[in-house]
Amino acid sequence: MNYQNITVAGSGVLGSQIAYQTAFKGFQVTVYDINDEALQHAQDRIAKLKPLYQQDLGVTQEEVDAAYARLTFKSDLAQAVANADLVIEAIPEVVAIKTDFYTQLGKVAPAKTIFATNSSTLLPSQFAAATGRPAQFLALHFANTIWKNNTAEIMKHAGTDMKVFEEVVEFARAIGMVPLPLYKEQPGYILNSLLVPFLDAAELLLIKEVADPETIDKTWMIGTGAPLGPFAILDIVGINTAHNIVEAKAAATGDENMKKLATLLKTEYIDKGKLGRATGEGFYTYPNPNFEKTDFLKG
Repeated sequence: MNYQNITVAGSGVLGSQIAYQTAFKGFQVTVYDINDEALQHAQDRIAKLKPLYQQDLGVTQEEVDAAYARLTFKSDLAQAVANADLVIEAIPEVVAIKTDFYTQLGKVAPAKTIFATNSSTLLPSQFAAATGRPAQFLALHFANTIWKNNTAEIMKHAGTDMKVFEEVVEFARAIGMVPLPLYKEQPGYILNSLLVPFLDAAELLLIKEVADPETIDKTWMIGTGAPLGPFAILDIVGINTAHNIVEAKAAATGDENMKKLATLLKTEYIDKGKLGRATGEGFYTYPNPNFEKTDFLKG
């Protein structure tokens, strides 16, 4: 592997984390997003990661500042990928948006550039043709809070060059991840194959009015000893991402409960700015959400 210059396309919660973690491990990183306003939000979001790295990893102010200094921010795609050895895409979980992005990216990226999607549920084969370079395309999926939950699932599609696959496994290790190679496509990889049905089950309990989010979380936490319930996890994932996944399922299956759930997430959360932990409110309010209070798991 001879990767030096990395571009992260999409500067939301996870895109920002991927960019900063990669810079923290010594790579030069360009953050791309669609406009300067989005990039300003990204800079603010990434700056907030620095004290978390100090707290969780015991690193110095100088180290976190040096990592930030290795980041540049661009809203012109051609400029953002001009020197990229690897582009990691972390844009919204919507097929049409990703397809259009890869069509444009394939036209402006150097011939050497490898493309990796961080899609949570979609398959790389869905976009391989749009990239114009299917052999140099695969999936690279991270878990939220990647400096602590340091998994990297690397998933090839049938046309991925094995040399590219092996290089991306090596890259994942180089940025402090535990590489988890997947040799066959699986919607949701390993992590989300387990997590998404769990979150779906919780959301369906809510939309069917079986119980409220806190009761559902409390049940799971007491019954299993888990540190978080599904709605606390959804706040970490982000309500936008949850909505995109649910909306896609509603469109694909026609399931009325999924349609109702998509509407609920849009009108009661997204439209009201309650996007999860990142905005200070989702199913819970932050800091000091109820599930962290000492009496939450008591009668």
